[in-house]
Amino acid sequence: MHGIELRDARVHYGPLEALHGITLAAPAAALTVLLGRNGAGRTTVLRALAGTVPLSAGTVVRDGRDITRRPAHERAAQGLCFVPDRAAVFSSLTVAENLNLAARDNAPALDTYPELRPLLSHRAGTLSGGEQRMLALSRAVLSKATVILVDEPTQGMSPSTATRTYALLQSLDACVVLAEQRLPPGLRKGAGRTTIVHELRRGEIVFSGEAAELSPARSRYAPE
Repeated sequence: MHGIELRDARVHYGPLEALHGITLAAPAAALTVLLGRNGAGRTTVLRALAGTVPLSAGTVVRDGRDITRRPAHERAAQGLCFVPDRAAVFSSLTVAENLNLAARDNAPALDTYPELRPLLSHRAGTLSGGEQRMLALSRAVLSKATVILVDEPTQGMSPSTATRTYALLQSLDACVVLAEQRLPPGLRKGAGRTTIVHELRRGEIVFSGEAAELSPARSRYAPE
């Protein structure tokens, strides 16, 4: 299948096992959301897919090919972009310099996030949290990555900017995987492409299915 997957994946941080042999798929045609509270394993899944933490068992499969042994920089060179929840921009560079690292033409990013236009000469480290998320996502979009992994994409954003961001992520021609504590209302019954949800608790998958199938009774992390 096209997309990216974990198969029977285990990850250890020292003696502690963070993922307990989980299997999940993020189809290219859908938007995939990893749900769960802090410590559930959402970020570890993203890191395992990106190659920034090694698997102690299992495999990472992309478009039907085993990429488990490929280091993170090779996965990035082959079109995988990981946007972590922290340190997602080059803080010592200006906004313009950050964007130019991804593409010479930064107009598409500024059309999506016009808030960045007056900040082009500012160092990224001086931006607010929400502005840094806009910049990090802009770099991901400009990179034209075919797999985009984002940890808490709208952290620090205003509600209106968050709504715009989810619409952007739904519209991308890429395999998009998001880590969230709660399922954004717009993705539950969104007008865009299908949203697939994998809910994690303590390093295990407790629900997998379409967002519309996830009821508040099934997951306390979903909004009422």
